[in-house]
Amino acid sequence: MNTSTNNTVELKISKFKPGQVFLPSDFKDLGTSTAIRKALSRNVASGKIERMGQGIYVVPKHDKVFGKIMPSVEELAQTLAKKEHIHIKPSGQYALNKVGLSTQVPMRQVYLTTGHSKKINVGKSVIIFKSTTAKKLSMKGEITSLLFLGLEELDLQKISPDKIEQIKMLIKKEKPENLKYNLRLAPAKVSDFIIKNILNPA
Repeated sequence: MNTSTNNTVELKISKFKPGQVFLPSDFKDLGTSTAIRKALSRNVASGKIERMGQGIYVVPKHDKVFGKIMPSVEELAQTLAKKEHIHIKPSGQYALNKVGLSTQVPMRQVYLTTGHSKKINVGKSVIIFKSTTAKKLSMKGEITSLLFLGLEELDLQKISPDKIEQIKMLIKKEKPENLKYNLRLAPAKVSDFIIKNILNPA
């Protein structure tokens, strides 16, 4: 163990706030990658930090009632995106869950990203970053942008009347300018479905 690197890594960690997520790359100015990994492993063993996934660490929060509190998978994904200077947006079933169209919280949280595609295992959950075009990530607002990204992965011919009513309610909450803008960017099958079943039903 490089004692100097270990001490400087511990000192930097001691200044982190509870709940802060960090990566080995945050310490690359303090020593070699091998020395940094060993220092982080030592801090995990001592209980000062937790390893949430491969190369992902956190300073846990402690609550008097609930005990140790770890960041949510979503918080972790957002932190990783910020650190890597990329944009991400929920997709598929996770996007539908975010807008309330699905009550199921998927174990695999899929995000479209301007960065590289990759999979990150976090306990029993999985974060998946899927590389996509800037066009899909340029939708506005947090209603139809997520709704359209979620609907894209469904068989729209099998959506129940109840779900269509829920979609109508979501569309009513959207700003008209956002709806118009996002419809232009949505895949044809999604925009056609919205126009035919929601905006201009027979």
